[in-house]
Amino acid sequence: MRRMSIRPWRDIERRKSRQIMVGSVPVGGDAPISVQTMTNTPTEDAKATIDQIRRCEEAGADIVRVSCPTPQATAALKEIVREARVPIVADIHFHYKRALEAADAGAACLRINPGNIGSEERVREVIAAARANGCAIRIGVNAGSLEKDLLEKYGEPCPEALVESALDHIRILEDHGFREYKVAVKASDVFLAVAAYMQLANEVDCPLHLGITEAGGLIGGTVKSAIGMGNLLWAGIGDTIRVSLSAEPEEEVRVGYEILKALGIRNRGVRVVSCPSCARQGFDVIRTVQALEERLQHIKTPMSLSVLGCVVNGPGEARETDIGITGGGNGTHMVYLSGVTDHHVKDAEMIEHIVSLVEAKAAEIEASDAASGGSGQSKPARALPVLDAAE
Repeated sequence: MRRMSIRPWRDIERRKSRQIMVGSVPVGGDAPISVQTMTNTPTEDAKATIDQIRRCEEAGADIVRVSCPTPQATAALKEIVREARVPIVADIHFHYKRALEAADAGAACLRINPGNIGSEERVREVIAAARANGCAIRIGVNAGSLEKDLLEKYGEPCPEALVESALDHIRILEDHGFREYKVAVKASDVFLAVAAYMQLANEVDCPLHLGITEAGGLIGGTVKSAIGMGNLLWAGIGDTIRVSLSAEPEEEVRVGYEILKALGIRNRGVRVVSCPSCARQGFDVIRTVQALEERLQHIKTPMSLSVLGCVVNGPGEARETDIGITGGGNGTHMVYLSGVTDHHVKDAEMIEHIVSLVEAKAAEIEASDAASGGSGQSKPARALPVLDAAE
């Protein structure tokens, strides 16, 4: 029997899907929704690609995809796979032999595009290589590269065309007894992508890889991705996500986590609640938030921080966060710990002080989780560094 929630308006009932493994990462079922990105260095340059993967790992990437367009790229893939700490997906287009080489090189998953991978016979060869090497397969349908017969049938990319392409290739995998697969039906049009995913979710039980493809730059692409994937995730659809931005892959990872955090699906690092600022602000909120977000990127422990410029909403928001700062008068501001007013801090020490409080709180939560077996719940603050506590 499902336990009643005290806040039912926050509940998301996740679509039931079967689980597969992408290397060491479970995808689907009750596994956490994983965050993916893709490198943009020449794969042939193994060192540059490994360095970029390291930055993605530090940002929290669970899985990283690497393009394999040439024999030289798949040759470099073996070293890349060996050095990476996360599973590597080989991205294959046009040349099915690159998939065979990538499987042999140790890729955890092969991404194939039904619109350009070639004949069913070639797909069979890819299946055989994946099975022999313990690889998963992602069927990556894309509105920009649909099969010609489907474009002729439907006249243009539409949800029905994307889903039919996916189902055709699912059938091939299923006919060969291969079930370690996940599917994406991506489009740059938010409406098209969402409709296709919703339709596909009703027809299959495999894990779904979400994405709004070619979403745009950091700001525009983030908005499109949040609207499209946010709608699907809110409806319980999606088992792994990739935010496609014309930005560095580390930024894709950060945006992906922010989308999941906003929906309460998965938390990593500091969730910042901050006001847009106005003439009432007791300190420069915009610059303070920018500085804190930059300084706190290394924090992986889930926790919350409120940064508000005045007492209109500051105390109320601070009651709901682990640490809060609310602007006061004469360059002196109120600091809240676990929702309670604790002490004050001056302008000059504010950023350094908040960073030290967050670091101490993160260490406390980690120690408490380790002692209790990893409950993941934030506990009341204790023994945090305090400035002028007597004020």
